[in-house]
Amino acid sequence: MFLEQGIKPENKFWKYLLGSVFIITASFIGQIPFSIAVLYKSFNSTKPIPTDSDSALKMFEPNLTLFLVMISFAFAFAGIYFVVKYLHNQTILSITTSRKKIDWSRILFSFALWSFFSVISFLVVYFKAPENFVWNFKLVPFLVLVVIGSLLIPIQTSTEEYVFRGYLMQGFANLARNKWFPLLLTSLIFGSMHVFNPEVAKMGYVIMIYYIGTGFFLGILTLMDEGIELSLGFHAANNLIGALLVTSDWSVFQTHSIFKDMSEPSAGLDVILPVVVIYPILLFIFTKKYGWNNWKEKLTGKINSVESPN
Repeated sequence: MFLEQGIKPENKFWKYLLGSVFIITASFIGQIPFSIAVLYKSFNSTKPIPTDSDSALKMFEPNLTLFLVMISFAFAFAGIYFVVKYLHNQTILSITTSRKKIDWSRILFSFALWSFFSVISFLVVYFKAPENFVWNFKLVPFLVLVVIGSLLIPIQTSTEEYVFRGYLMQGFANLARNKWFPLLLTSLIFGSMHVFNPEVAKMGYVIMIYYIGTGFFLGILTLMDEGIELSLGFHAANNLIGALLVTSDWSVFQTHSIFKDMSEPSAGLDVILPVVVIYPILLFIFTKKYGWNNWKEKLTGKINSVESPN
């Protein structure tokens, strides 16, 4: 069982707190190249040193910004590997899946399924109000985006999944010895990590329903499927297809995407719809494909263990 793989006598909860600090520190180290680039450009131009992240992200050409920012996630992933192996004496496989090896077919199916939903959803929005979008496609910058995005965005999304649905979910299971607490805490923390996104400033805190709801959805996938393969595929598709399809002046990253959204953002049905309609449809599809059952036990049950509590 996936959560139980992290429950060992030596896996006290304080180790997860220490490990989290180490991973965050590794991420900060990974941000040094971007910080150096910002300082270098500021000192060699008339532009002042930016005082907020939004200004810093707009200092460079979009593909270069994407590359520099994604580097930090590679460092964070290295931090995860180090912590899991040397602090917890586990393998990366143990925080990935309960299966004997990673099921790449699950990752690819989830990626393809959400890519399909993402493209269809965009087309519906586009044909409903085409005046809100402009053609943004430039061949060479787009091809560079495809290469950078295909290589680095999966590292970014996988790092987040390994932290929240893998490492921390097992950590909170060690603390609470049940399944609902890890699901709740990781979803709330995952959602709160997006609170400083420019989308929140534009649309208001109501958009947190989407971020926290997405955290719950990914957590449910993990618990029901006994591994993070489905969440890995979904998250990679969500960020990569989004980066390639459409950008806007108010999103976290501006990319050389095919379209640019010129509309004024507002939180409406598009915030609630994925959480209350689309995600349940996806869960139904996954349930039928993988034969999920015993939902109550898998999502809220206790973790029976003979080990001493933390």
